[in-house]
Amino acid sequence: MRSIPAELCVRCKGHKLLCGLLTCPLTERFRATINISARIRKFNNQFSVNGSTPPSVLVGEKFYPKINVMLNVPPEVYGDEARKYEDPIGWWGKASLNDIIRYRSSMLYLSNRVDVKDPWKLYEKEISPSAISHTPVSTEAKIEQSIIPTLRFDGVIYPRGPTVKANNVRITDDPKIDEVMEKVIFDDIKASTAIKELYSNGTAIYKIIQALSLGLLGERKNRKLVPTRWAITAVDTTISKSILNSIREYQEYDRISLFYSKYLGNKFFVILYPSKYQSTWIEIWHPMTPWSGDLAIVELKEDYFGKYEYMDGGYMAARLSILEHLNSMKRQAGVIIIREITSDYFAPVGNWHIRETVKNLSKMGDFENLEDTLRFVKNRLTANIDLMSLRSIKTVLGQRRIDSYFS
Repeated sequence: MRSIPAELCVRCKGHKLLCGLLTCPLTERFRATINISARIRKFNNQFSVNGSTPPSVLVGEKFYPKINVMLNVPPEVYGDEARKYEDPIGWWGKASLNDIIRYRSSMLYLSNRVDVKDPWKLYEKEISPSAISHTPVSTEAKIEQSIIPTLRFDGVIYPRGPTVKANNVRITDDPKIDEVMEKVIFDDIKASTAIKELYSNGTAIYKIIQALSLGLLGERKNRKLVPTRWAITAVDTTISKSILNSIREYQEYDRISLFYSKYLGNKFFVILYPSKYQSTWIEIWHPMTPWSGDLAIVELKEDYFGKYEYMDGGYMAARLSILEHLNSMKRQAGVIIIREITSDYFAPVGNWHIRETVKNLSKMGDFENLEDTLRFVKNRLTANIDLMSLRSIKTVLGQRRIDSYFS
């Protein structure tokens, strides 16, 4: 979360809002946990949890290869009402940061330890089919421990609420799985082939991630559970690589265009310019934002062959949406992505919002040259940053000047 000094919280006690936020994330977290506790039934010294998973499953990486698989359920919430607790496409542009935190902290994470080599155990219990269902699925479970109010944040995966060890998790609805997903589950094909087949048939990327994570894709002899964090990057990378292979065959984009979108205190400026495919990623983190105490700038470059300087989950999410856009235009281009993270983004909620915000770009206009475009963007940043002084931007500007001798 945003780094708020402890002494400020002590002075505030959740009601003065000295940190500048509209509500206190600590009191919101405890309020949500109290609501969970009130909706759990007790019988014969055991607690019973009933509700519909949105669907939502998280596969952890800790203790690999014996890992925790968490089926996530908002107690006493059923049917379509449960869907909003994990709905990145439906959230975008509508749900606030506080809404998302409230949804995630209101779910109970029912945890079981599973060997990564035994994905079919979860399938037989219908936990895996529930996670890839296109409708919420009713669930019940027994727990023996009290609920500790926690809310864990992450830059790649969704926030996670209270986790409890669950006994006798039982699926009480029939999961609804579409025909294409059912086919690839029972096909004996490589995971990368299955991912591309699902994507080309319009399956939402979030369902593909769940299927890969739960060991439902790939050659049967090699199937394993895949931690959710790893599955997100694997799916983004696999689909992007496939699209990039097509894009390299297209003609170059013939103008310099600027696109823009914002959500959850994040601004995205995307510049397309005439070039063979290459990409530049710039993040500007304001003080008092997640991971940053001071103003920080991160830069990353990717070349024509798809080689990038280091792996970054946020960039991979944005890159996929950019490649989809280029593919729809049947063009390749040079790309500059500038992400500004303002202090309104006080808690990380996963990289889904990057993927969706870049997917929802609007065109701001065309420009004569890159210098004018960058000046235009600079004047619309909250931070006072000289974009043309950045290492990665200097490289792009230098390349265009060299190219001009041959045009």
